This record gives sequence, structure tokens and C-alpha cells, in this order.
Amino acid sequence: MKANVTTLEAAKAGTVELADAIFGLKPRPDLIHRMVRYQLLKRMAGTHHTQDRSEVNVTGKKMYKQKGTGSARHGDKSVPQWRGGGKAFGPKPRSHAVELPKKVRALALRHALSAKAQSGDVVVLDKAVSKDGKTSALRDQFAKLDWSNVLIVDGVEIEDGFVRAVRNLPNIDVLPVQGINVYDILRRKKLVLTKAAVAALEERFAGATNGAEAKVKAKSKDGAKAGGKAGAKKVPKGGEEAKR
Repeated sequence: MKANVTTLEAAKAGTVELADAIFGLKPRPDLIHRMVRYQLLKRMAGTHHTQDRSEVNVTGKKMYKQKGTGSARHGDKSVPQWRGGGKAFGPKPRSHAVELPKKVRALALRHALSAKAQSGDVVVLDKAVSKDGKTSALRDQFAKLDWSNVLIVDGVEIEDGFVRAVRNLPNIDVLPVQGINVYDILRRKKLVLTKAAVAALEERFAGATNGAEAKVKAKSKDGAKAGGKAGAKKVPKGGEEAKR
């Protein structure tokens, strides 16, 4: 599929071909949901902690004698039912991360890119460069382009002046291409890819194919196997011709 290339001055800068294996898939919400859940759970710190009855700082002395008081039997005050006692079955530090195969994560990224492309929210930018590194100038350029909520993905390295100018703008995120991820793509309305980012993504997914191409290849392989079996001659045991 072809996409128009624009500049920060809202001028046309030609066209670029977007690979169907990356931007032309039929989006699968289940894969995208699994990837977002994977990211959100993996970034949780898991440092929550409550003190149980062995950790609270109270005396271990028995509250009162076992018999003769008319009250229920009790030991020390560290039990959960008393104020200042330990928490029963409270949270402890742990990892919330879940497992997700690497191939599934890569496929989910391609489906997220395809979902943005199908909704018409993918923009190809010529270069992400700020001449003076001023936020006001970049704000005016984004206003002309109608970019109020965007994720900008550049090549491996991002110009320092551009990062400095854009970091004071709300709802504008900038990432290098190696940091592109499903969650950040979905949380912004538009996805802006520079030509360097498009080239890096195509290189990253060079061996990927879309679903239709994969089915055609699978059918051709099955047909070749079937033809080979049909054309094969039966060889008698021992490698010699059958005796009459």
C-alpha cells in the first residue's frame, strides 16, 4: 500500500510503499489485548507488602490468663483481629509478569500497526527535525498538521533539538524505532512514522508475510508433496527387479 509523505511544514514530499505484511494485516483484537496485558503487568513494580503477625512490632506476652476472666481465650496481640495486629493473607512482593512468546509479541506489533493503518491514522513524515529547538515553533507546525495527540517514531537516533522542543507539548510522545510498542501505539490517536522508522520496521520484519501469502505458500508446499508422492515409483525390496 502507498502512503503520502509529508513534512513538518505541511508540504508533500512524495510517496512511500508500506509493506502489506506489516501494515496490511486484518487486525486481531485478541492478540492486541494479550500484548497490552503483557506490557501493563510486566511494568508493575510488585513491591506491595503488608506485615503479617510475625512481623508486627507488638509484645508476645499473653494478654491475660487463660481461665477465670469470663472472656474469650486469647494469646498475644499480633493476631489479625486486634488493632495493631498483623494482616492475614496480605499482599507480598512478587512479579506480576506473564509469559508471552516472542513471535506472538512481534505479531501483535504488526497487527497494531495494521489497525492504525486501516483506520487512516498512520502518517509518514519526511524528517523529525527542529531547526531552532523551540517548543513554540514546533507547536505551530503541529497545529497546521492537526497533530494534537500523536506518537512520533523516528529512526535509531532522534535529534536532540527535536526531543527538547517536543517534550513540553502535552499528549505528544517521541520514541526511537527500537522502542516502538503496542501500548504506546494504541494510547495515541495518530501514529507518525518517519521514513527512517518505516525502513527500520521493514528491515526488522523482512521475513514476515501476511496471512494470504502464508496460505498460498502452504498450499503450494502441500501440492508439491502430493505431486512427489504420486510420481514416485515403488521400488521392490532389495533394490532388484521383481522376479517373474
